[in-house]
Amino acid sequence: MVRVLIVDDSAFMRNALSAMLSSDHDITIAGTARDGLEAIEKVAALKPDVVTMDVEMPRMDGITAVKHIMEKTPVPIIMVSSLTIDGAHETLDALDSGAVDFIPKNLSELSVNIVKIKELLIEKVKTIGRHGVARRMVRPAARPAAAGTALEPPKPLVVRSTGERRVTLVAIGTSTGGPRALQDLIPRIPKEFPVPIVIAQHMPPNFTKPFAERLNSLSQITVKEAEEGETVKNGVAYIAPGGGHMRVARRKGIETIISISEDRENFVYRPSVDALMSSVAEFFPGRALGVILTGMGNDGAKGLAEMKKTGDRIFAQNEATCVVYGMPKAVVDAGIADKVLAIEEMAGEIVNAV
Repeated sequence: MVRVLIVDDSAFMRNALSAMLSSDHDITIAGTARDGLEAIEKVAALKPDVVTMDVEMPRMDGITAVKHIMEKTPVPIIMVSSLTIDGAHETLDALDSGAVDFIPKNLSELSVNIVKIKELLIEKVKTIGRHGVARRMVRPAARPAAAGTALEPPKPLVVRSTGERRVTLVAIGTSTGGPRALQDLIPRIPKEFPVPIVIAQHMPPNFTKPFAERLNSLSQITVKEAEEGETVKNGVAYIAPGGGHMRVARRKGIETIISISEDRENFVYRPSVDALMSSVAEFFPGRALGVILTGMGNDGAKGLAEMKKTGDRIFAQNEATCVVYGMPKAVVDAGIADKVLAIEEMAGEIVNAV
C-alpha cells in the first residue's frame, strides 16, 4: 500500500487528487495539507511514501517546502504544476531542490482525456512511492563551480581523428528523474566534445526550452531546444521539443539534420525515446552510442535494440542512482546494455567512447 500526502491550498484540488488516487486499491491517502509549513509538519508526523506538492501556496510555497523536507525527512515528492512558461521555471526549480517528477494542475487544458490523466497519476504515485528515496535524491544536483565552467570529466578526453572515431553521435533518452540526471551528466562533458548529442526527455510543451536554457547555463557545450530542419553540429546537445517526436535524418545523403513530427501512432510518450533511437539506428549504424537514463516504463528499449543490431553501443544508468529504474531496467533485462553505470560515471564513459 502506497501512502500519499496531498499538499495544495485549493480544497477542490485536494479533493480531486484524493478521489483519483484513492480509486486505486493500492493507494491510500495518508493526509492533506494546505501549505508548505503544514506539509513539513505532516511529512514528519505521517511519514508518507510519496507527496504531491502544489507550487504556489500561502505562508510557504512548494519549492521552499521541498527544500526543507529533503533536508530533514527525505521523501519522494511529485510537483503539481501549471503547464505554462512560468510553471516550467517553477517546476524546474522544484526538481533542482529534490522533487522527482511533476503532474499538470490545469487538467482541463490537456489534450488527453481525464481517464488517461488519472491513469498516469496513479502509475507515477505507485511507481515512485514504492521505489522510495533514491540515494542521490538526498544531495543537491551537480553544479559547475562557476557559470560557463563545466565539471571536470572523470576521465580525460581522448580526441581521435575522424577515421579512428568509434562514435559519431550520442543519443540519450530519459523520463522521471531525467532533469537532475542530465544536470549531473551534461555539465561534465568538455567544451571540445567532438560529436553531437541528441536528447529525448519526456516533457510537455513550454518545459523543454526553459530546461535547455537552464542546462546550457550550466554546461561548457551548447545546449538548445531542437528545431525542425536544423543541421546538427559537433559539441552541441539538442533537446527534443515537448509535444513532438525528434528524429535524426540525412539531407543530400551527408548532412545530418533534425526532424520534428507530431505523429501519435505507436508512441505512448511525447517526445518518444523509441522514435529517436530508431532513427539513429537507421542513419548511424555501428557509429552511435545510445544512453538510457532514469525513467518509468520501457520507452527506448525497442529503439535501442534496433541500434544494438546495427553494432551501436548501449549504456544504461544503474539502479542505485536512478529515481525510477524502469527504462534502464528494460534495456538491461533485454541483454543489450554494454555498460551499466552510476550517473556520476556516465559522462567519463561517454567521453571515452568518442
